[in-house]
Amino acid sequence: MIKPLTAILIGAGERGADVFGEYALRNPDEIRFIAVAEPLDKRRNSFSSKHFIEQKNCFKSWEQLFEKDKFADVVIVTTQDQLHFQPAILAMKKGYDVLLEKPMATTLEECKELVNVSEKTSQILQIGHVLRYTPFFSSINNLIVSGKIGDLVNISLRENVASFHYSHSFARGNWHNRDKSSPMILAKSCHDLDILFWYANSRASKISSFGSQAHFGKSNMPEGAPEFCIEGCPISKSCLYHAPRIYLDIIPLLQIAKQGSKGFTRFIAKAVLRFPRLKNIPPFTKIRDYSGWPVSAISDDLSVEGKKKALQSNNYGRCVYRITDHDTVDHQVVNVEFENKVTATFTMQGFSHEEGRTLRIDGTKGTIIGEFLHSGDKITFNDSLTGKEEVIRKTGMSDGHGGGDEGIMKAFIRNVGGEDRTKVLTDARASLESHLMAFAADISRLEERVVKMDEMRK
Repeated sequence: MIKPLTAILIGAGERGADVFGEYALRNPDEIRFIAVAEPLDKRRNSFSSKHFIEQKNCFKSWEQLFEKDKFADVVIVTTQDQLHFQPAILAMKKGYDVLLEKPMATTLEECKELVNVSEKTSQILQIGHVLRYTPFFSSINNLIVSGKIGDLVNISLRENVASFHYSHSFARGNWHNRDKSSPMILAKSCHDLDILFWYANSRASKISSFGSQAHFGKSNMPEGAPEFCIEGCPISKSCLYHAPRIYLDIIPLLQIAKQGSKGFTRFIAKAVLRFPRLKNIPPFTKIRDYSGWPVSAISDDLSVEGKKKALQSNNYGRCVYRITDHDTVDHQVVNVEFENKVTATFTMQGFSHEEGRTLRIDGTKGTIIGEFLHSGDKITFNDSLTGKEEVIRKTGMSDGHGGGDEGIMKAFIRNVGGEDRTKVLTDARASLESHLMAFAADISRLEERVVKMDEMRK
């Protein structure tokens, strides 16, 4: 029997503990965490307890971790965006293969240096572009590569961020300010730019972009709105962003669940939406006690009282129109011309009724239409010659980025332990392209000009 990989986790937050950590618990024959670096005591202790990690291998910082010689096979870095660069660099220099959450880093120079160090040390640096590892996006790539649509001409991709998701992550959350995290086109949408690069199979040559924060700010603040929603807002029943609606009553999640494929879940969701008081009666109390995303981000104490206390004291409970340092765009478009003359458009907007991505791909022989939504995914091919429509894929949505979270972990484990370590789907060199595109789009938007990609590659 092949021994499981031994792993170190840097950053035991939602992605690290709840995604990659849970994968290891489900698949102990593939990967096992033997160390963790996390500054928050509760998160570090919880992770080490679940994974039976010795106290000597529990660190408050990645700096302390790297004072030791190499003692595991791989390092997985899931810190906040601005803390990606240094631990990933040190891990590779210590001889570890690395799985690094996207974005690689928050500056162009740091992204380039990560690629250089990976290539100089011959260590795998696999970037968390999970969309490539989903059955949905990989099926579409296979269609393009097969020549079924003829020569690729144009790609149109939309990232439709649900209004509650935008308010949670990009108005109230860790990515509400670009200087404290990174531009949204990088933090959220380098996934999508990576898909455009993958499908075009060519580097970008020119980029233009437009966008802004159109809705939020005091100019749209409701009259009489308190600092914290829970204090009593005059428009609480009609505001999409009312914090108790999202974090206590979890209305957006219930609306998603009632459209899902699981019958019992649909029943629970529909019943509580119609009769809210049911959540105080078993089995509906699961709604009241829900502690998954996005609720999990608001506090370490996820009891009902703990959640209410958090909504009286931190950004997650604050009126979205009162967060003065919120400068993240809420809508943006990107136009791309690739070196092989394929063109693409990408739209990100944060006001969608349903979370998901939609796309259209046109070739000289046909068109692909794709829907990648919470309620399920679907791919159709339309043959331009015969006029026939063929359903390529139709399924209910799976968890974890449509199967991408599990897919990237399986691929990482396979790449590290495989004979050919060069065949990494999202290695540092390939992933750099989407980051160059993101930085170029940000420059174009701010400076109001077309950016030639040669200047990004100097």
